Amino acid sequence: KWVELRNLLRSTDGFLSSKIIVTTRSLNVASIMSSIPPYILKGLSLEDCLRLFIKWAFNDGNERHYPNLIRIGEEIVKKCKGVPLAVRTLGSLLFQKTDESDWIYIRENEIWRLKQNENDIVPVLKLSYNHLPSHLQRCLAFLSLYKKDEIYYSDQVIRLWMANGFFEHPKQNQEWEDVGKRYLNEMLSRCLIQKENDFGLGFSFKMHDLIHDLALEVSQRECKMVNPETKMVDEHVRHLLLCDEKLVEVPSVLEKLEKVQTVIVQDGSKRSKIVDKSLIKLCVSNFKYLRALELRDSPLTDLPDSIGTLKHLRDLDLARSEGICELPRSFCKLYCLQSLNLGGTGLKQLPDSVQRLIELRRLVITVEARHLKEIRAGCWTSLQYLELDRCTKLQCLPEGMQYLKSLRTLHLYICPRLVSLPRSLKFLTKLEHLQIVSCIQMNLKMELEEEEDKDLQLSLKTLSLVNLPSLTDLPRWLLQGSSSTLQQLRIRGCQNLRVLPAWLLNLTSLQELQIVDCINLSVLPEGIDCLTNLRELKIEKCRQLSKRYRENGGEDWHKIAHIQKVVIKD
Repeated sequence: KWVELRNLLRSTDGFLSSKIIVTTRSLNVASIMSSIPPYILKGLSLEDCLRLFIKWAFNDGNERHYPNLIRIGEEIVKKCKGVPLAVRTLGSLLFQKTDESDWIYIRENEIWRLKQNENDIVPVLKLSYNHLPSHLQRCLAFLSLYKKDEIYYSDQVIRLWMANGFFEHPKQNQEWEDVGKRYLNEMLSRCLIQKENDFGLGFSFKMHDLIHDLALEVSQRECKMVNPETKMVDEHVRHLLLCDEKLVEVPSVLEKLEKVQTVIVQDGSKRSKIVDKSLIKLCVSNFKYLRALELRDSPLTDLPDSIGTLKHLRDLDLARSEGICELPRSFCKLYCLQSLNLGGTGLKQLPDSVQRLIELRRLVITVEARHLKEIRAGCWTSLQYLELDRCTKLQCLPEGMQYLKSLRTLHLYICPRLVSLPRSLKFLTKLEHLQIVSCIQMNLKMELEEEEDKDLQLSLKTLSLVNLPSLTDLPRWLLQGSSSTLQQLRIRGCQNLRVLPAWLLNLTSLQELQIVDCINLSVLPEGIDCLTNLRELKIEKCRQLSKRYRENGGEDWHKIAHIQKVVIKD
């Protein structure tokens, strides 16, 4: 339809000398309609907001008679976070009202609770919400569970959405996690959320207060934040967030609930063991349909055997619960579990029985053992993500890694006694992301027969090698095997790496290369300009490299000048 209209406009006399401005909340619309990059509007300054507010709240010049109202007005304007439509809405609500109590009422209430006209802020936002697909409506409403100004993390949000069954069925060759990423990208493109930081495999984001207000309104009382002062909770609540470090007991109002599917405890580092024990007891006795339980930083020293009765539990997060040293026997009865986070716990060993959790898609573990139990054939066949986190005594990865046929992400973080990767890794043809961080003895050498090396077909897309002082050569078997798929290579803190091999030029799909704090590297491979897909090069804390390739005066700048984005810092 746009193409038809555009062609009509182009056939009109005078079109070439005309300009057309299109406003939209959707970046997709902007990219379809515009021949130039979109201009992203930022919020008005506080000073401009106040001027606009005064214009709508008073007749010209009248504001000087009411300095007390102007002081309250400044606080009201701060709630609008730079959105002019919100400023106009609140200003017009107070037009010709000079009673201080009216102004205080506006200041103390959420915007969406106030009565508004058709073209005011909340009805306009509600219109945007009504045009969302139903699956995005559910996902947006769920985000109201968190506090305003919360920093959300994409992987955590996707896991909770997935646990609650908010996703459409994946398309061919897609996984459930891909559906979640697509939903978040849709929300970004519609400006419902704003990206804060990009971590490569995920990102953090925030939600504007007004969008949070909207999400809270449309969640239909299904989401509830609870603290010691909470006196009443709607019986239809399905998602609970307990958020007070002063919590000394589970609020009694929760005992009447039966339909709860999500329980998240925040600010947990200072709460007592009694709170968590009572909470798990409540989950077992009342919340029969519980799907997600997040008890990070829990002071618990063990889990009750009754936890095995939570048959619908799909997501269990016990990260940094250092007192938990073993899992109860009933744990293997959590047959629906998709995500299990035991990172930062005091677990001595991962019991055999955990391998019976065949629906598991994400596993994060910390263990004190030197060796992990062998992975048996037919177990963990759905596992997408495996992270070994601070396994300080672990000497090798488990036998049977070849059975993890679905594994897409492997993350090894502070495992100082790991030296190399097992030969079985060559069978993980779906592995896309490998990240090795602070494994100080890791050299990444793996002896392969010449024929094996030639036939190796991996499909890595990203490889990150961080703080590996024992690394002297890049792993040819890993990179050559992924020569047509690798898009991002990050090398950081590898101070004994002295040369980048010539075969690096075989990475024909490489788009991003980062080299940071590799002080003994002095030159990039000859022919770096052959990497025609390379769009981003970052060199930082590498004095010799920085001097050689800097834009002003670097002897080899011309060899990288074609790259779209080059960042070089001494």
